[in-house]
Amino acid sequence: MASSPRNNASLSVQKATQVEYSQGKKSQHTEEANFYMNCRAAYLTVLKSSLENIKSREQLSLVLQQAGRNPSQKTINKYWTSQTTALNFDDFCAILKQEKPVTKTELLEAFGKIDTDKTGYILHDELYKILTTRGDKMTWDEVNAITKQADFNCSGKLHYSKFCELYLTTREQSCRTARERLEVDSRLRQQQFGNQAETSSEGIPLPVPKPSPRISKKTDHKLPKADSRAPSRPSSAQSGRASTCPAVSVGSSSNRSTKLIEPDTMKEWQCAQSRGCFYLEEDGEIISHKYRVHFPQRSSVCVTIKPLNVPQVEGRSCRWLSVDTALFILKENETQENLQLVSFTEVQNKEMFGWKGELGSGNYWLLPFTTGCRLRKGRTQVTGEAKLVYRDEDGELTLTKDFRAALLDIFETIDLDGNGLLSLEEYNFFELRTSGEKCDEEAWAVCKENFEMKKNELTRQGFLDLNLMEAMDREGDPSDLWVTLLSLGYNKALEMTEACPFVIDIYAERCKPRIKAMYLEAGGSQLSRAVCRAVVNKGEPKVLDGSENTVVHTYKSGRRITSVIENKSENKVIIHVNNEQSKNCLNNRGLTVFAVEVAPKSMMVCQHVVPLNEQEEWIYNCVHSLVR
Repeated sequence: MASSPRNNASLSVQKATQVEYSQGKKSQHTEEANFYMNCRAAYLTVLKSSLENIKSREQLSLVLQQAGRNPSQKTINKYWTSQTTALNFDDFCAILKQEKPVTKTELLEAFGKIDTDKTGYILHDELYKILTTRGDKMTWDEVNAITKQADFNCSGKLHYSKFCELYLTTREQSCRTARERLEVDSRLRQQQFGNQAETSSEGIPLPVPKPSPRISKKTDHKLPKADSRAPSRPSSAQSGRASTCPAVSVGSSSNRSTKLIEPDTMKEWQCAQSRGCFYLEEDGEIISHKYRVHFPQRSSVCVTIKPLNVPQVEGRSCRWLSVDTALFILKENETQENLQLVSFTEVQNKEMFGWKGELGSGNYWLLPFTTGCRLRKGRTQVTGEAKLVYRDEDGELTLTKDFRAALLDIFETIDLDGNGLLSLEEYNFFELRTSGEKCDEEAWAVCKENFEMKKNELTRQGFLDLNLMEAMDREGDPSDLWVTLLSLGYNKALEMTEACPFVIDIYAERCKPRIKAMYLEAGGSQLSRAVCRAVVNKGEPKVLDGSENTVVHTYKSGRRITSVIENKSENKVIIHVNNEQSKNCLNNRGLTVFAVEVAPKSMMVCQHVVPLNEQEEWIYNCVHSLVR
């Protein structure tokens, strides 16, 4: 039968969408590669190796200047505190992500505040007075150097528009020179080591090594991570013999469907379900809900996790559906701190990952996990800002159609039990994420008086009205509404780009399982230990050439490959990792070549890898070598 024009048109649109998605992914990958190349170029202009640490405030200022930044003393103080003794390459990359280069518009606005008469110039005497008495006070010699270089017609005036052009040209030339030096110097190319700061791998150090100094971040109650980032090493450090992991060639995974064993009788099994979400923090760390599950008696069990496909408005991005997910199942013993890995979801059926087995009675913990390969900080600039509220014909504030749609998507995500209502407990997960505070019973009673509820739970309409009231309290100012949206992973175009909602299903043959979301936090040492143990138990081990006490474990699960480095020796080891022979691969570090440090008697995740383009074949071919 001939295909209809509608079908042909649909197929064309689908192919065009796939090409656009692929190009977008490659473009993002290229941007990330360029960013880290520029980071290394600037770093190696001041330091001899990417494994060497920044050891002073002056060095930090220099490398930032080489990267096209012009840091003030306030900026330096932000990253180099009284407790800081050193910063490594990862820290430098993280700082550059925070400190964006100043634009010409920003420079002109700053000068415009001084030039109140809008003449286009500033007298040298006035400039001397401002720069030597305000802010980061400069010396007369420093100001004189500026005026001497920027006094284009010897008029005693600073024509600041021309000065801005000179400044930006000089900055670009500095960055270009550093990049060119890196590309032509083979010695420096070999030293392109370093870990990525976005998603640092967690490890299982025994004993815990002394953590390296790092840029300050918010404090919390988590156990400390193993420091898996590059240490300080002299530039003369040489690599030992290389070990190549067996090449893993994988076909297109778009139609991959490994059947999860589900007997017909499973329809009779009892099911418990809960939703949750991965949220990407500002520093690249991923947090998620953590769950406690109770089985009244021993039973055959099937556990699955997949991204939540909430109803989408036509044309809205749904990037999280490509994010990989997994669940690690841990048995609770005497205490919650003493958890034993049972298994993890390794069988794949399209975007769903599952596990089937038998579990005894008692309490278990489900720790959701994603590699961070696809859920990561984006660098795509969003042009414009979506409108959240407007005034109708009667002058009343109203939510825009797009904002209402986003709020309904958020409702589906935070409605953990999926019953179409928000309990106080569910609402408090939302509050803790967006404001850091909980809503108590008294405040919930006030909500009940003002917003629609059923059975003491907030309805969708009640949730919309609550957000409208917040806008009305601010007389239409959307600032607080944007704080909520950004903390939930939305960008200014109302696209969820830094979060991934998911759904967990638990089927039990002989009993009714009970699942309860307990926390919303980072995985911590328990999840790190579970990931490493799973790979060591299931993966293919290979002893590193030149170091019989160093083993690289590689495990492939569906469309994901994870490698773990196990260090059995009494000394720390530094491993150089090279993925240049891999094809169509994307890893969580964002670097093709990097180095990692593994503490004595410990193991740590080296990298997670997924296909860059899921429609094409991908080949994982990684070379590990010992840095001596």
